[in-house]
Amino acid sequence: MAKRRKLKLRRQAKLGLLLIIVLIGLIIGGSKLFSEYRYRQTFEYKLMQMEYSQEDALKLIDNLSDKELIQILERDLDLNIPLFAYERYFLFRNLDRYIDYLSDNKNVEHSMVVSLVNVQRDHEFYEHLIKADTSKDYLMLINKYHYVEEDFVPEDIVRASASYAYENRRLKRRAYEAFKTLADDAKRDGHTMVISSGYRTFAQQEEVWRSIYSLQGTRRADQFAARPGHSEHHTGYAIDIADFFDLEDNFGATESYQWMIINAYRFGFILRYPKDKENITGYSYEPWHFRYVGLEVAKYIQNNNITFDEYWEFYLAK
Repeated sequence: MAKRRKLKLRRQAKLGLLLIIVLIGLIIGGSKLFSEYRYRQTFEYKLMQMEYSQEDALKLIDNLSDKELIQILERDLDLNIPLFAYERYFLFRNLDRYIDYLSDNKNVEHSMVVSLVNVQRDHEFYEHLIKADTSKDYLMLINKYHYVEEDFVPEDIVRASASYAYENRRLKRRAYEAFKTLADDAKRDGHTMVISSGYRTFAQQEEVWRSIYSLQGTRRADQFAARPGHSEHHTGYAIDIADFFDLEDNFGATESYQWMIINAYRFGFILRYPKDKENITGYSYEPWHFRYVGLEVAKYIQNNNITFDEYWEFYLAK
């Protein structure tokens, strides 16, 4: 009798152990299945199912929002998308335009495509016009795509003193006060900066543009001057600078220019049309043309070697 009870207990123990083993197996298996199920719901898995590599999938995940990733899943596979998304100034809203531009310009690098499309360069100059957001004040953008109307007149325009400018030059008070501080600081280093041009009315800018147009035609006029309504000088925050003692009238060749390149940002000014950025700004290099954009933005542009056009479209455009 005792022997039977022992055998029964052993069988029960073995059965119990077996059940525990089975249960553990089911738990582990279920956990693996659940983990697999959960992984199949991830963007990484779904992107890889589209035949993106894991590296490309992770690029997209790191640089896009969930909403944007959902839209990528609804598109056909395009191996250019991860390359665009990895660029610092990538804007998802411009993705289709990047792809179209690259299709028409196959030799252009992805970084340059992003830069060009962001500043509207997939459109011809003076086409696809956008009314300037004048509420941005010292951060408003006016260029060959953004314009102000003929009746636009900025407030708080002041006349510059003869100590800081040639006769009858005007600009916004905020920019003027910043320039005076800049000029005083430059003078201590032996440089005499003066404003040679400041605020211009619509009519004044038309005269500037037409003076070149009448002699050299539309192409040259557009290369060296803005059409009326499209000039930064309308804002009152753009200034052309000269060295008072530069008898050659070649500011870019002066030590004063070198001082400006190093120090202008400390007073809220940037070189608006830099060398080698013509394809972005739409203008030939102008070493004399500076723009007030405030201390924070000027420092960012200086440190990151971008133009105001690029900064505006990435950080300020709606």
